[in-house]
Parts: sequence; structure tokens; C-alpha cells
Amino acid sequence: MADEENSTESPQDANAPLTAADGASRAAARKASARRFLRRSGSAGIPAKTVTASTPVARKSTRGTRGAVRSVVTIAAVTGLVATVAIPAYAAWQPETETTTLQQLAEDGAQTLVVASEVEDAGFTRDSYSATTPEEIEKKKAEEAAVARAKAVAASAAATASSGGSTVVEPAAIPSGSGALGWPLTNISSISDRFGARGGTHNGLDMLAPAMSPIYASADGVVSVSTEGGGGYGVHVKIEHVIDGQRVSTLYAHMSYGTRAVQAGQTVKKGQVIGGVGSTGFSSANHVHFEVFVNNMKVNPEGWLG
Repeated sequence: MADEENSTESPQDANAPLTAADGASRAAARKASARRFLRRSGSAGIPAKTVTASTPVARKSTRGTRGAVRSVVTIAAVTGLVATVAIPAYAAWQPETETTTLQQLAEDGAQTLVVASEVEDAGFTRDSYSATTPEEIEKKKAEEAAVARAKAVAASAAATASSGGSTVVEPAAIPSGSGALGWPLTNISSISDRFGARGGTHNGLDMLAPAMSPIYASADGVVSVSTEGGGGYGVHVKIEHVIDGQRVSTLYAHMSYGTRAVQAGQTVKKGQVIGGVGSTGFSSANHVHFEVFVNNMKVNPEGWLG
């Protein structure tokens, strides 16, 4: 080729040390060879390429990108730290309540202070205070003891009323009467055994009558016995009387269970219903075993019945 033919380099020069002048001449030769190539290319119909001085391609800077990412990470970390500290503190925070004054605290049972302007003059009377002298203390104790005894008596009476029992009747408590005793029954079928029967062992008057027939008190008096369980007497009632100045007692035996209409200690009137006919205790038929006592001695009832 022409370029090769026109080359001024020789084989000996190829290995010779390259000087600055040699470098400049070689660069000029290359430029000349390039211009000749372009001219030939244009004459042969090959579009010539415009050769421009190459400019350095701007490389996208990564330093700015890394800086932006670092800023975002830093902001996120700071935000998380603030949230970690602030949220628990906010949860523990309570709004301040309204301030309570001392006057408001004193409204609900608190002690209050009375100032001198609110004090009123109050006079004292005998009834405005209680005495504590030894005499009055003893009197108070005596009253309390009397109340306690009354309660005990009431409790005893209640127990007697529920289960039956007896009580001591003083003569002064018995109503005074006169005349004959009334018959305890009004529908007597017959009299089976009289006073002194059975070889002198029978101490009353047996009056037969239908079961549950009413039994009446023979005279005014006070009940001394009223019980559901009286041994051979069975269910029975005993009443204390004073007749013509004498202490008289009447007893009504073999009543039906649950028919007692009076209790020990109760005051009764002549003709008042006190129970019902039955056959309790040592009995073989419905009847009333009627006994009369004068000064606590058994006597023939028929001598007192009118």
C-alpha cells in the first residue's frame, strides 16, 4: 500500500529508542494517513464519517446518590427513636384533674371548723345532760336487771305455752268466787266411775262424751298446769280457784291431743272452753276425768257441782 510504501521507517528504526521528535512525526503521519483514507473513501462513494474530537462521557455521579440514601436512613432511625421514647411517655400521661379546694374536701364527712361568728349561746337544763353519780348508776343497774328478769320470765312462759307445763299460782292472784262449780261438759253420755270406785283408788268423776266435745272451766281462776304429756292423766289442764274463801283446784284429764286452749299462768272465766274430750293417758274411752282439790286435798267432785 501507498502508506506502507511512503513509510520512512526502516527495520533498524523500529527497535531504536523513541524520542519526542519521533513521536510527533509519527502522530503527524497518522493524521496524514487518515486524511488520505477519508479522501479516498469520499471519492469511492462511501459516506465519510465526521470525526470529532472525542469528549469525555459524563459519568453519573454515585456520590450524590449515596449521600441521599444515607440521609433517608438517618431520618428514619431518628424518627423510630423518637417514637420509641415518646409513645410510652404519652400513654403514661394523664390529664390534670381539676384542682380540688379544701372547702370541697370538707363537704364529704370531713371535720369542719366553726368560727366564732357561728357560735350560738345555748343554755343548759337538767335534762340536757345525764348524771353519773354512784346512786344513779346503781339504780340504772337495778332497772337493767329487772328488765333481764322480765325477759327471762317471758321466755319461760313462751316455752311453756309451746310445750305445756305448770306454774305456781299464788292465792292473791286467784279470782274470788262463790257457789257451786259448773259442770265441765254439757253433753254427758253417762258417768262410768265415781269418786272412790275401784276399791277406793278412783279419786275423780268420769264423764263419758263424744270425742272432741268442748270442755269448760268450772269457775273463774288461773291455769296452773297445761300439758300434752301428763302420764296417766294424758293431756290435761288444772285450774286454781278461790270459792267462798277456800282454795279450790279443778283438773280435767284425758283431753285430745292439740285441743288445749289455755296455757299455764292464764286467767280464765267460768264456762270458757279449755280443751276437747279425748282418750289420752290411762284411758279406754272418750271421757273427762274430773277431779276437785280443796286446800290441795282431793274431794268428791259431786259435792261441789251445782
